[in-house]
This record gives sequence, structure tokens and C-alpha cells, in this order.
Amino acid sequence: MCGTAIGILLITQLGTVGVWFGFLLIGISALHLINLIQTVLYPPGTIVVTERSVTLPRGLCKPRPIEVKPADVTAAYFLRRSVPWNRSSPVLIVELGPRAMVFPRDWFASEADQRHVIHALLRGRPKTRAATTA
Repeated sequence: MCGTAIGILLITQLGTVGVWFGFLLIGISALHLINLIQTVLYPPGTIVVTERSVTLPRGLCKPRPIEVKPADVTAAYFLRRSVPWNRSSPVLIVELGPRAMVFPRDWFASEADQRHVIHALLRGRPKTRAATTA
């Protein structure tokens, strides 16, 4: 709301550069408004792991979560060191074939919640046989 008001003020009172910054502020405000509306319309995304399906949210408050079979989960792991500067580690990564879903630390109440999810995801995976030598 404040960004929109300042953007309108920049557009009406300043020159060309101020007008561009005003449009930029209004665009950023519109994106934040869309995110606010999504938090009101949709419940927060939750990861649900059962024996028959795995439900993964596409975003924090986004519609239509992804529902797959537990066998479709090819890998689940933590990124602890190779995390972008704007994310807090560890980051939970769930791979679904060529697609990777990223769940930041901020989505969980504690790191133990992340471990519970990864253990539930890996519980249904088939055991790999150790290579035996002749």
C-alpha cells in the first residue's frame, strides 16, 4: 500500500527517471499484494507422506500441491553448505525424477521437523544391495 502511494507520487511529481522508479515500485507492490491474497485464499503448504502417496506443496501458500507415489521420489537430501546467501541452511531437497522441489529451513518449526520428513520419505524406498565381490 505504501509502495503504491510512493510510486504514484513519483510518477506524478518527478521526471523520466522518477516515473520509471514509480512504475517499478507499483509493480513490486502488486507482487506483494498477490502474495498477500494467496496467503488469505490458500492454507499453508504442508508435506504429507503416507504409504500410498506423497503430497508436496508447490509453494508456501500456493494451490494444487503435487501428489506422487512414494516410488516416484528418486532422492531426498539436505543441502547444508551449498546454500544461497538468502536461504538459511539446511535446505530440504526432494527430487522427483528430473524435477527438484526445494523446501527452505524457514518452512519448518525446527530442524527436527525436516529430519522427520526426510526419514518418512526414505522409509518407503527399497533397500539397495551392497556390491559383492567374487
